Amino acid sequence: MAHDDELALLRGADPVPGDDPRFRDGPLPAHAQRQLNQLLHSVPGARRRPARQVRRLVWGIEMVSLAVAAALALVLAGSSGAPAAAAPRPLTLRAGSMPVTLDQVADGARAAAWAEGAPRLRKGTHVQTWSLAMRSGPGATAPVTLPEERVTSWHADGSHTELVVATDPRSPGEPVITDGDDGPRTVHDGKVLSDRTYPPSRGTAPPQSRPPHTPVALRGYLAELSHPGDRAPITGTGELLDAVAMFLRHWTPGAQETAALSRVLADAEDLRPAGAVTDRLGRVGQAYVHEGDGLRRMLILDPADGTVLGLEHTVTRSDRTYGVRAGKVMSYSAWMR
Repeated sequence: MAHDDELALLRGADPVPGDDPRFRDGPLPAHAQRQLNQLLHSVPGARRRPARQVRRLVWGIEMVSLAVAAALALVLAGSSGAPAAAAPRPLTLRAGSMPVTLDQVADGARAAAWAEGAPRLRKGTHVQTWSLAMRSGPGATAPVTLPEERVTSWHADGSHTELVVATDPRSPGEPVITDGDDGPRTVHDGKVLSDRTYPPSRGTAPPQSRPPHTPVALRGYLAELSHPGDRAPITGTGELLDAVAMFLRHWTPGAQETAALSRVLADAEDLRPAGAVTDRLGRVGQAYVHEGDGLRRMLILDPADGTVLGLEHTVTRSDRTYGVRAGKVMSYSAWMR
């Protein structure tokens, strides 16, 4: 589907009839808020902090416990409807799959970069994300899943448009949870959360500047992206993967940039091949895993040409303040062309 067609489709999504209580766009009703607050008091570790503090983690998906997930789904979706939020489990390897080394991926990506009709670099992105919103302080609610689709398009004059839609491709047509100043609420599938155009911006440093397509230069670009205004090198694989995610928020790599990135990843330490996985958009890729900084990062690549399909973060240390347990998925991004 052409990029302009994707924008038109997202903007023109038909609303779900408003007479169904599952699709109300307003904040949680008072009785639902009371139920959630009562439930939070009963969950060990879900403590209130003395001052109101809101912390949105660019992290993904899972409730404090199965009981919290079930109760929240009941409150938000209604007892007769489908759950408004389904918290995905960590991606699992396909049984019997053989890992593909990053050197093999880099070699394949280099060959694909010279193929006729190979994809070209594009400024802008199309990404599906699942993120965890967590609050602390008076009136805090349990962590909730926020699935969103985001399309960013840049124009010739340097301005850009960002369209954000509440949707979860795993449950098409079902209500979606989003977040706001008054806490979580349900909206219909395809609800436009924002559609904004930003004024022209032409920077000379990453991410505004055009990324290079050689491994050495691209690694320097990622380091500058990770340390703005500083020439400090990237110091570890976790920092490298974070810089890659930041890069992919602004650019859709072409075949040459993908080949360079594949070689940068192949040279990284402690990024081990784990085997084949099916991502949350149904695509088959190869998983590469790094653990550090309290997170397990799983990068998913297309082994044929090195395209980055997704990145999953799973927490490896529990956080009692926010009721997050080790082993839970904290974020997921799935990139599309």
